[in-house]
Amino acid sequence: MANDPEVSVIIPVFNERPIVADSVTGLIYRLPEIAGRYEIILAENGSSDGTLEEVEKLSRRYKRVRYLHIDEPNYGRALKQGILDARGRFVICDEIDLCDTDFYRSSLGLLRSGQAQMVIGSKLAPGARDERPLVRNLGTRVLSGLLRMGAGFRGTDTHGPKAFVRDAVTPIVERCKVEQNLFASELTIRAERSGLDMTELPLVLREKRTPTINLVRRVPTALYNIGRLVWIFRIEERR
Repeated sequence: MANDPEVSVIIPVFNERPIVADSVTGLIYRLPEIAGRYEIILAENGSSDGTLEEVEKLSRRYKRVRYLHIDEPNYGRALKQGILDARGRFVICDEIDLCDTDFYRSSLGLLRSGQAQMVIGSKLAPGARDERPLVRNLGTRVLSGLLRMGAGFRGTDTHGPKAFVRDAVTPIVERCKVEQNLFASELTIRAERSGLDMTELPLVLREKRTPTINLVRRVPTALYNIGRLVWIFRIEERR
């Protein structure tokens, strides 16, 4: 429809009260140069610090901002629901502490011209520069290595920002089974296996705030979900 946004930006948020308003306001200031018609969907999930109240205020203040609420902290479910609720021809999945509009501009250029159906921002692709603490950099490398060995992933990174053609990717999103942080990995691997035209763009990444979820505490859940992905792609889908 004529009034629908061209671009939907989906941002899961969990306990981000200190930065969510400034990040969204800055994004609203920069987005018109990249997309004349856009919406921002804040997928709040299980926050306990007043983030929900902040995103409600933002949705009242800015007509192009909407929010979704999920009762429990679940990044994957929040992101999936946001994608399925998006109205734009193109969808960008981002993080509240990134809002990398250089990635938006480059990826949308590829999507609009038909050179790609999905673009992945990679922290490990040639030309990328990951300036986060060493432990987080190593975590990305280990995860990507496990996904390549266990689930047949062919790229360099599944967890960077993503931009894609909504109609091409929504059916893939609906088939995803894993939640939490490995939803993004399953989506990327399924997109590869579906034969989508995909490309990676190198990122320059800096730590803008302390992570809201402790990396060490995420390890058991991550390992469990990696095991699920190995089962799904190596065994279940070959039956």
